[in-house]
Amino acid sequence: MKTLIINGSPRHNGKIKRMLEEISSELDKSGHEVKTIEVSKLNVEPCKGCMACRSTNYCVLPPDDAQSVLLMIDWCDSLIIGSPCYWGNIPGQLKSLFDRIVYGMMGESPRNIPIPLHKGKKAAIVATCTTQWPWNRLFHQSSGVVRSLNEILKWSGFKVVASIQRGDTKRCPLTDKDLRKARRLAHKFI
Repeated sequence: MKTLIINGSPRHNGKIKRMLEEISSELDKSGHEVKTIEVSKLNVEPCKGCMACRSTNYCVLPPDDAQSVLLMIDWCDSLIIGSPCYWGNIPGQLKSLFDRIVYGMMGESPRNIPIPLHKGKKAAIVATCTTQWPWNRLFHQSSGVVRSLNEILKWSGFKVVASIQRGDTKRCPLTDKDLRKARRLAHKFI
């Protein structure tokens, strides 16, 4: 099995990265081929909204790291995305990445009906936010991240098999329980 992990956090030593490393380690032990991408290290020009990619199946902007990420998504059997919460949603860099590769995530029928291009692949989501539990879910903070990523993954054909939502990350360090959850999430792919 080939697994791609996308770290949507700009913090190079943050809680998202730590949980994704735990997942990666568990998958490595089981013989998965795992590759990790850190979105904050990518050079991705924002989408211009020209919609040309819908008919041409490629982005008209000069090539950048967006196309290499799309190749990795095509390569993988499973996808795990980690993202912090920004205003109840995913960070702008992560959103820009998915905007730029929409043509490789879902197509359109002649009647403009979405066609998922990654049917049969599994996905998981790891979301964090600084809002403490239960407010992180009640006020749609970490659950907003999960909702946004679910939308992207669902229309792309991925089946989301697990998610982790961790609130109160500003005050509280990750616990052994958090890392156990990450390892359990990895086992959904083993």
